[in-house]
Amino acid sequence: MFTVRELKLGNSILQYRREQLTGLQCRISPDRTKRGLDVPYVYSPDRNGCPFCQDQVFRVTPKFPSGERIYQGESITFPNLYPFAPVHTVTVITTAHVVDVFSKKQLTDAFLAQLYSLSEAGGYPSINWNYLPSAGASLVHPHLQGIADEHPPVIVGLYMDRGKRYRRQHGRCYWDAWREHEEGSERYLFGDEIYWTAHAVPLGEREIRGFLPVATLKDSESYLDTLIDGILSVIGLYRKLGTHAFNLSLFFDKAGSDHGFRAFCSIISRINPNVSSFADSAFMERLHLEPVILTLPEDLGAWYRTPK
Repeated sequence: MFTVRELKLGNSILQYRREQLTGLQCRISPDRTKRGLDVPYVYSPDRNGCPFCQDQVFRVTPKFPSGERIYQGESITFPNLYPFAPVHTVTVITTAHVVDVFSKKQLTDAFLAQLYSLSEAGGYPSINWNYLPSAGASLVHPHLQGIADEHPPVIVGLYMDRGKRYRRQHGRCYWDAWREHEEGSERYLFGDEIYWTAHAVPLGEREIRGFLPVATLKDSESYLDTLIDGILSVIGLYRKLGTHAFNLSLFFDKAGSDHGFRAFCSIISRINPNVSSFADSAFMERLHLEPVILTLPEDLGAWYRTPK
């Protein structure tokens, strides 16, 4: 399933890991955790001007073409004002501006609202979460983002393409083989219907993946209760390890397709917020493997040629 090449560098080790199916690879240098960069996080109660707080959210956020927003428990869902996908929705998870511990109901309602907002979108949907500024969140107020595109994200496309090849060669689904391999490993964490493992070739710090037994957004709804339990367990583990910020992406196949794919949730921890830790990378860059760029390359040429 993956290869590991290890080097001894003085008193330290360096591992090169490569996922056989996709060719994705990473480097792991455990001693770099000794740098002490992940300082304790102190929550800021400042909510002045937050568009997701109750005094503004109904006034400044847009509505769907129907003229409505989606309300589920505390959560409020609406179109993104600055979309980077044909369908791009936002779910404000709570009425509270700053949240340290999420309840199961809060997350269940928010994820359910996301499922509703993407149910008619078509294409390849995903539900995503940048938690805290050092994970790329532009607003501290906790919120989810749902997107759907005609084409799958790079990481999903890789798994679909190589997964079909694996099924032709081995006569079985890659995800079933991966589960058998990981269930007996030291990386397996918990779960049965949805099983969670520390991913062997991580795309980010402390990456943990939960694999669903279904592929599409619609089929996943019946597993939502179990999924939220798993997400809360992973967040609890991060808290125990002293980290608060994270990115999360939940990926789905296109409805009506058979790519031998399984929906999966990937979560990575990020450095705790501090005065110098605002990030310009978020779930798209870190988990979808697709950077969201703000500047047109052609504009750079024009700006360069324009006199000061």
